[in-house]
Amino acid sequence: MDAEDWRPVSVLYVSPIRALLNNQEDRVARYAGLIGRRAFKWHGDTAQSARKRFLAEPADILLITPESLEAMLMSARVPTRQLFAGLHAVIIDEVHAFADDDRGAHLASVLERLTRFCGLDVQRIGLSATVGNPEEILRWLQGSSQREGTIVDPGGGRREPELNLDYVGSLENAALVIERLHPEKKRLLFVDSRGKAEQLGNFLRQREVMTFVTHGSLSARERHDAERAFEEGSDCVIVATSALELGIDVGDLDHVLQLDAPPSVASFLQRMGRTGRRGGAANCTFLATKDTAVLQTAAIVRLFRQGFIEPVRPSRAAFHILAHQLMALGVQQNGVGVGDWWSWIAGATSFVDVTPAERTALTAHMLASEILADHEGRLWLGPEGERRYGRANFRELYAVFDCPRLIQVRAGHDALGAVDAAFLAAIDSDAERGAFLLAGKTWEIVTIEWERGLCVVRPAPTGRAPRWTGGARFLAFELCQAMRAVLLDPSDDPALSQRARRVTETLRAEHAFLADSPAPFVESSDEITWWTFAGGAANLLLARLLEAALSASVVSRNTSITLKGDAGRSLAAVHEVVRELAGRKGPTVEDAARHAQGAGARGRVSKFDPCLPPELLWRRDRRRRR
Repeated sequence: MDAEDWRPVSVLYVSPIRALLNNQEDRVARYAGLIGRRAFKWHGDTAQSARKRFLAEPADILLITPESLEAMLMSARVPTRQLFAGLHAVIIDEVHAFADDDRGAHLASVLERLTRFCGLDVQRIGLSATVGNPEEILRWLQGSSQREGTIVDPGGGRREPELNLDYVGSLENAALVIERLHPEKKRLLFVDSRGKAEQLGNFLRQREVMTFVTHGSLSARERHDAERAFEEGSDCVIVATSALELGIDVGDLDHVLQLDAPPSVASFLQRMGRTGRRGGAANCTFLATKDTAVLQTAAIVRLFRQGFIEPVRPSRAAFHILAHQLMALGVQQNGVGVGDWWSWIAGATSFVDVTPAERTALTAHMLASEILADHEGRLWLGPEGERRYGRANFRELYAVFDCPRLIQVRAGHDALGAVDAAFLAAIDSDAERGAFLLAGKTWEIVTIEWERGLCVVRPAPTGRAPRWTGGARFLAFELCQAMRAVLLDPSDDPALSQRARRVTETLRAEHAFLADSPAPFVESSDEITWWTFAGGAANLLLARLLEAALSASVVSRNTSITLKGDAGRSLAAVHEVVRELAGRKGPTVEDAARHAQGAGARGRVSKFDPCLPPELLWRRDRRRRR
């Protein structure tokens, strides 16, 4: 930038979450200031007045999320072509958090569109400390760039981390242990749900521990106040969801704690990596409230000791994101040419397996459904597209994920955050006003204005833990196999406490049958359980195949599949189906495709599913299940 005298905006710094941008803003601005340059942060919390000043006098480095980039590209008020005409480099922080999901396919597309604006082969830099397959991520990031790709490993040995796994049995006991474990220290405590974050924060405050709570459903002010107070404190705890695992520097952190088990080795490494940044050893203490959490955590530690990190598998045929980009380009260009739209995004790795016939089928379906309209050779939103995605200045097109209906919560003039509308409806009535936790404090509902999406509250002595929409994540095959290995191995990792060791001893006794077979069947009075330890995705497909073959009721989990009813009383019939599958080396891709055709009845994958013809829906779902 300095040597070649780049003109603003010349560098984009892209992050998956706002909190990371907030955290990095001062540091990036300081680096830019060393050569007389400026940085600016733009995301959903940035004031309109600040945005106007930036557009009038752009900064050299723009810190931004992909969703805000999309909004800028589509906005008639932002001169995007002029703004990014001098773009030379894009830095993508925590690149692993993008590559294997819809946001990654979206980001890859936006990068291609930006490259067309500036007319340069923009340098792309991805940063991550937890990628198990960097070569594949490099290929995904490269897109249409002709630059030579390079993996830069800074190397350097780090001290062996300090790991501890304890069984505490309940959230109340976890609060007691946290209070006593590291007094007068700064502790970052990860939980894997917003509801548990609120509950545990409340329990800690009841024990007079200085506690802050942060998660994505709190207001920007609440999040910033908590993160700033924690950074400046010394004897305190911040309870956080996964939002704080992505590279955020919270100062001189002493200890990381994890309630129950993280979902993966990569997530564990991200969280533990918050410590050990000032020359000390990284550390993590796991506090398990359930015996299954002890097993999952022990398996994660086992995989970590073996040097395993989950590979990231980027999509190569993201049809629903392709539909999203087609509509976004129509808005961006005030109608995009029928023969031109594909050239804007053709280089994105997320679409390299999409055939010309599939692109034709996609546009034909969107036109027939009136999601698109053809105005003299230019594609624009049709009546159905306007109805679904055109409201509130195309807000539904800015982000690729569905958002549940959230009700904003205010105490007086202070914005606290948001909770699910369904949760408020369930706890509040004319006869009794509901009360709930938010921002680590308890609030009573004063009034709910449903049409405005507003809930006014006042302090209360007690309240229920809030609930937000979200589903459980599948565990990976490798993690489930490591759980099986823990159950079969009589030795324990040194990280386990005496209480955790007793739990694993009990679990091993309960699962002694695993020694008889790699994937044994266990019968009870009216059900059969098949202990595959194959992971959630594989077990779901196996369950669908067993349902179809046996007309049975089948329940799939990460580690097992249970057949109920008549099928649960006929082990011979189950064995026959499994032998038939093994004989044809199934399950096959065709099996996945066949059952993916009915996936729409069990829930939509994306809000852009209506844009896809049936054949592309099942092809998309088949590829997601491979």
